[in-house]
Amino acid sequence: MRDETAVNTQNRKMIGRWISITIVAGAVGMGIVVLSRTNYYPRTDDAEILANFIGIAPQVDGPLVRLNVKDNEHVKTGDLLYEIDERPYRYALENALSEQAALEGQIADEQRRIAALVSAVSVAQENIHSAEAEVTDAERGVGRARAEWTYANNNLHRLEPLLAKKFVTVDQVDKARSSETAMAEAQRQAESQLTLSQAKLKAVLAQHEQARHAVTTLEPLINQRGAKAAAVKNAQYQLNNCRVYAAFEGIVTNLTISEGAYAHVGQEMFTLIDARNWWAIGNFREGLLGRIAPGMKADVYVMSRPNLRFSAVVDSVGFGVTPDPDRIGNLSRGLPDIQRTLNWVHLASRYPVRVRVENPTPDLFRVGESAVVTIRGD
Repeated sequence: MRDETAVNTQNRKMIGRWISITIVAGAVGMGIVVLSRTNYYPRTDDAEILANFIGIAPQVDGPLVRLNVKDNEHVKTGDLLYEIDERPYRYALENALSEQAALEGQIADEQRRIAALVSAVSVAQENIHSAEAEVTDAERGVGRARAEWTYANNNLHRLEPLLAKKFVTVDQVDKARSSETAMAEAQRQAESQLTLSQAKLKAVLAQHEQARHAVTTLEPLINQRGAKAAAVKNAQYQLNNCRVYAAFEGIVTNLTISEGAYAHVGQEMFTLIDARNWWAIGNFREGLLGRIAPGMKADVYVMSRPNLRFSAVVDSVGFGVTPDPDRIGNLSRGLPDIQRTLNWVHLASRYPVRVRVENPTPDLFRVGESAVVTIRGD
């Protein structure tokens, strides 16, 4: 009986020893598996959900006459977000258009006036040609009259000596004297006509010069077209900014204004979260970054539904974080401020890895939500 008891005791010890060995071996095996998966499939629970967002602020001042959204409301691309009283900006546009039309009217009037002045210059030019022709004719007339008077005067002086010798008659001498007198008068008339023609030419030249100087250009008015057109475009731009539409599908949050309030340029009224793309930003230890690369597949779990897996892909791996001043001191201008203490336990730095979620569920993803990210590799 004692031998049987000793045998049973020994068997129980052997069984307990094998059970202990099995437990230890299982624990070691599980540790190896966990360590292997941790090294080859990096995982972190230090992650948050992130999406792009913009602050919606008016670009024009004025009373808010219509607020078409509510806080935490989903909006679609092209939905009207809000409307500012557009009347002052419509009046400014009408005034700019009026000034532009007035300028075009001035240009048209100036064009007609310049055309009339150019026509006057052409008429003056034709008058110059006519006056010059008259002066030329008068000069020729003076030349003919002077030649005829010279001939008559020479003929008279030739006949007068012959009268005493009675080679010519008194009548012939009288005719020669009358002819000389007539030619002299004709010469004076021709010279007078030449003087008048020259005076007329001088007056016509003065008139032409005056008409030519009176002709102006359109450049001063033409140069104003750009400013007037810019004023119209700016007024139209201001008017268009009275109504603001959603540039993308998103979620309205942090709404801090209501209808009737006076909106100021640059003062944010609410934030619009871009719901088209969602990311998970996971902070991984620096020793694991060598196994993470853009394009790798990943899994994302959000804390609101930890049993639901979302497929993702690594978008980028961070290359910088703020240095720890307790370890390297403050990096500022001048000399580095190095601390004189040494920590015996060195904690690995963590770098952000951006993971883009491929199949997000809009009602589960929120900016800043806690998440778990696992890198599955290629």
